Amino acid sequence: MTTVVTINPATGEELNRYPTHDDAEIEAILDQAVTAQRQWAALSLAERATVLRQTAQLLRADSADLARLITREMGKPLAEATAEVEKCATACDYYADNSDRILADEPVATSADRSWISYEPIGVVLAVMPWNFPLWQVLRFAAPALMAGNAALLKHSPNTTGSALAVQDILDRAGVPAGLFTALVIAEPDVPAVTSRLIADPRIGAVTVTGSERAGTAVGAAAGRAVKKSVLELGGSDPFVVLPDADVPAVVAMAVKARYLNGGQSCISAKRFIVDASIADTFTAQLVTAVEALVVGDPEAPGTEVGPMARADLVDGLHAQVEASVAAGATLATGGKPLGGAGNFYAPTVLTDITPGMPAYDEEIFGPAAAVIVVDGDDDAVRVANDTRFGLGASVWTADPDRGLAVARRIRSGAVFINAVVASDVRMPFGGTGVSGYGRELAAAGMREFVNTRTYWLLDEPASTAPVSE
Repeated sequence: MTTVVTINPATGEELNRYPTHDDAEIEAILDQAVTAQRQWAALSLAERATVLRQTAQLLRADSADLARLITREMGKPLAEATAEVEKCATACDYYADNSDRILADEPVATSADRSWISYEPIGVVLAVMPWNFPLWQVLRFAAPALMAGNAALLKHSPNTTGSALAVQDILDRAGVPAGLFTALVIAEPDVPAVTSRLIADPRIGAVTVTGSERAGTAVGAAAGRAVKKSVLELGGSDPFVVLPDADVPAVVAMAVKARYLNGGQSCISAKRFIVDASIADTFTAQLVTAVEALVVGDPEAPGTEVGPMARADLVDGLHAQVEASVAAGATLATGGKPLGGAGNFYAPTVLTDITPGMPAYDEEIFGPAAAVIVVDGDDDAVRVANDTRFGLGASVWTADPDRGLAVARRIRSGAVFINAVVASDVRMPFGGTGVSGYGRELAAAGMREFVNTRTYWLLDEPASTAPVSE
């Protein structure tokens, strides 16, 4: 029997082995999801909300065990994993409390006796999710999708298979119908073929993916061929713009959080630090000092600020980008190498003298490495911020919020934060533009991605005339 093996990135030791689903099992799972979805959609919003609230309670009750599982599967410090579990619970509560408002019929005044817009389930949603926030990425799609009356199939990253199955277990215990949410365990070589086959299957109503540009291109193309709704939340190379009037010590403290949270392994990590020339030397010196003070080590130990990267191949990829940038003329201010011993540890890194053509300028750097780019004035800062194929998040830092807003409006992104670190919030839509993807997650916009927005037009008596135009 084929198995998926999970490895502790801090130690290199095997965690668990999970048997994979074969084609016959996947077929049965999909059939069961269709049946469960019909049963679930027939329930009232209040009945579904009860299950979502129970899900939140179970997440909080199991928080310690879930956080430990996250940390052992992908390496983030235990405190960050604990916060991730709580964020998932908050999302479940939000949709339980707000779905009646978000999904309420909307009356529209027309020539009909009654006409309205209704938001109805789309069916079974296939989700392809990444490892970096192994619970949050799942529940931020699943909570609204399920609350809207859909079923869901999850294809998670192999290295976080335990987290995928934990979500399924919690939802089952919370009271969803059997088969409404299933984590598919698929051998890695089989993932492309199985995913394409599922997307093409008429029982799948829509697909969502969070991941790399390559994954998004593959899933988006398959969804297009099948004429299926898709949401793509892909990579980012977020600008962190520091204007000349910024409070440098305060901004540096936030810059470290923005870049090195989750080991820098986040699509909305600040990756390009675009700093006005008048304060660049001061900013860079303080940033290097703060980065060198970060505590790197066992993610389960108290006080650890940066754990290992999730996989050994990710370390290799990051190091190749750092070395290529230095070879192209970047200056290595600190870090820049894998750390010895067991585990996938990489020294927190700062690169300066960054110019176009370097990986640190052109590519997404997915790991604990910051790139400092010096600019001359606000216009130059905007130009550099927009000099990317990506468009996920952005932040602007200044003592003058009106100036910050003026700069922010000129930056192309799905979200922009002024004097705050970019983060997802269940109350606000989340998503990008450019090769960062399309569609939105979270808030009302995210919930309505996976519904049929349906028009109702009702006359009390049959019409006596017909429209003269379509």
